[in-house]
Amino acid sequence: MADLKTLGPDAKAWPFAEARSILKRTGGKTPDKGYVLFETGYGPSGLPHIGTFGEVVRTTMVRRAFEAISGIPTKLFAFSDDMDGLRKVPDNVPQQEMMAAHLGKPLTSVPDPFGSHDSFGAHNNARLQAFLDEFGFDYDFKSATECYKSGKFDETLLKILERYDPVINTILPTLGEERRATYSPFLPVCEKTGRVLQVPVTERNIDAGTIVYQDVDGSLVETPVTGGRCKLQWKADWAMRWAALAVDYEMSGKDLIDSVRLSSRICQILGGKPPEGFTYELFLDDNGEKISKSRGNGLSVEEWLEYATPESLALYMYNSPRKAKRLYFDAIPRHVDDYLTHLEKFGEQEDAQKLENPAWHIHNGEPPAPEGHVSFGLLLNLASVCNTEDAAVLWGFITRYAPEATPETAPILGRLVGYAIAYYRDFVKPSKIYRVPTDMECAALADLVAALNALSADADGETIQTEVYEVGKRHEFENLRDWFKALYEVLLGQSQGPRFGSFVALYGKDETVALIERVLAGGSAAVE
Repeated sequence: MADLKTLGPDAKAWPFAEARSILKRTGGKTPDKGYVLFETGYGPSGLPHIGTFGEVVRTTMVRRAFEAISGIPTKLFAFSDDMDGLRKVPDNVPQQEMMAAHLGKPLTSVPDPFGSHDSFGAHNNARLQAFLDEFGFDYDFKSATECYKSGKFDETLLKILERYDPVINTILPTLGEERRATYSPFLPVCEKTGRVLQVPVTERNIDAGTIVYQDVDGSLVETPVTGGRCKLQWKADWAMRWAALAVDYEMSGKDLIDSVRLSSRICQILGGKPPEGFTYELFLDDNGEKISKSRGNGLSVEEWLEYATPESLALYMYNSPRKAKRLYFDAIPRHVDDYLTHLEKFGEQEDAQKLENPAWHIHNGEPPAPEGHVSFGLLLNLASVCNTEDAAVLWGFITRYAPEATPETAPILGRLVGYAIAYYRDFVKPSKIYRVPTDMECAALADLVAALNALSADADGETIQTEVYEVGKRHEFENLRDWFKALYEVLLGQSQGPRFGSFVALYGKDETVALIERVLAGGSAAVE
């Protein structure tokens, strides 16, 4: 492929547009820290979810585009806010009573209810890393607890103490009257209880690096702001982290626009440069409502991967990230087939076009060779017309259609067969409704039988599709779409379907004729 430093500056794909903004930020030079830093954040009070995947995969796409056009070293920090206090006990963990006894403590100080790690925070951090490793992401894991306690944040925490007034005066106008009365960016960790306290700060000692706060019992306590003895409220914490780590790029959702703006101002007060950013839209469920991790509406990563490939999910994340999109089961088949289409096109494209192809971004410029056998939509309809959950049945039709294809020689297809059976079983089969054809449709179907019988045994999908069109034209359909809809509803039990000629070529000309003749004889296309 041609020099990406030459092609990249003109690439229109959004990861390259983001990469150019970072390149401009650096002036084309490696930062003093030795790399450009990308960051994603994670709140480990719960398990990783689809938003976590979306943020990491999109950030990785920008990172790889930046590396391609700059040649500058990069790192990705997956940062866990594991020093946050446990605000409520999640519904999906054991030992609820034990957990409730530790409310308010940092997540890394709460015992692990699963008994597998030193703390609840460590347990969820391990789940995050296993989640990211499963997809092969390249990242450095960072723990807030470790960064605070090791002193990594000390210098910047002392700057917040020194510049307390401008920091707090930036934050206070965004708060309600009651919160303003007691607000402090510093949250002391109580020596007696281990809990993260939201209490008034009555005094600051810049030279000593300490604050005095009013404890819950009314007593005054002096504590250092360094060494993990205090943590920061999250907006100040975000800004502090940007400044302390010199973060160059971080994405965030539309719901955090105001927080990004506020944290950027605080970062500047601390002498830092806010990172370049990208605001992505939020996911919607099947009713068009915002997906919420606590509500459990919408679709999880695990659910998507039960029915489709990780690459199809990555494509979903790549497409239109600034647009709110429904994230539900009906999005799966289209994205699987769209991914296959992009894979097919990649090898035929000029170098500049390849950079606009999502397959380049999903596979870091090196997508696998396409197999070009059968689409996911065709597999779904093959499973549907056969009414089977047996992969061997589907492979029987596939190998007749593409004799060279086996699960070993066509691994992508091999995976798709399993996904198609699962999707058919759970979503297609329960909703199938066959209808009886009208008199006009019966006449057209009889004509189609004659047309198919007249074709040679080795007629391909395009030849068959042409004949299906011609049959539709000979009958009184107002719109040819109505003819194809009739075929799908009568023969497949659904209102939409694949390119019908391709389906006949896969299922078999003689088998399709037998199916139609069964319907014309008064039977159903449904296979018991």
